[in-house]
Amino acid sequence: MTTRKHKILLLGAAALLGFALAAGPALADMKDNPTPPPAPAADKKKTDAKKKTNAPTTGQQKKDKQSQFLDGYKIAYDLIKSEKYEDGIAGMLALGQDDHPDVATSVGFAWRKLGDYDKAKLWYDRALKADPVHVVTLSYYGMWHAEQGNVLKAEDFLQKISMVCGGNDCEPYKNLRGVIEGKFTY
Repeated sequence: MTTRKHKILLLGAAALLGFALAAGPALADMKDNPTPPPAPAADKKKTDAKKKTNAPTTGQQKKDKQSQFLDGYKIAYDLIKSEKYEDGIAGMLALGQDDHPDVATSVGFAWRKLGDYDKAKLWYDRALKADPVHVVTLSYYGMWHAEQGNVLKAEDFLQKISMVCGGNDCEPYKNLRGVIEGKFTY
């Protein structure tokens, strides 16, 4: 029975590691350069209206939306980075991409820094629902647990980060490790 459990755990770990390695480039640290949101699904009414007006749809419209998102994100991120948390939260929410993992993580981080751990938890959960292996969210959520005094749970998040990053050399791992060890706050 124990060997069967070990085999199942080993297979699960191998699958997670394979997924993490395949998704590696998408797991960049939350800086001021998030992944653009996906293009919204076409609305039938809008599609019918376009057919009637024969208005051509171009890749430029999609590029403009992505550019607007990235510009807005950078402004909101810079507000959070400069400790203007309320303004940064408002800026992130104005993007209309609450389920984007970088947006949700940034909002959660700002709420945590404001000391509202309940709201921070909601936003970290939202980010992980969108991307369960978002290493920055895992790191910040681990810090949230450490700040709540739950070091064992923070260690669980540290192990998840190690699995996703393929070791302990990535910045989110080092940051959470430093918080757990009491070397710094983040």
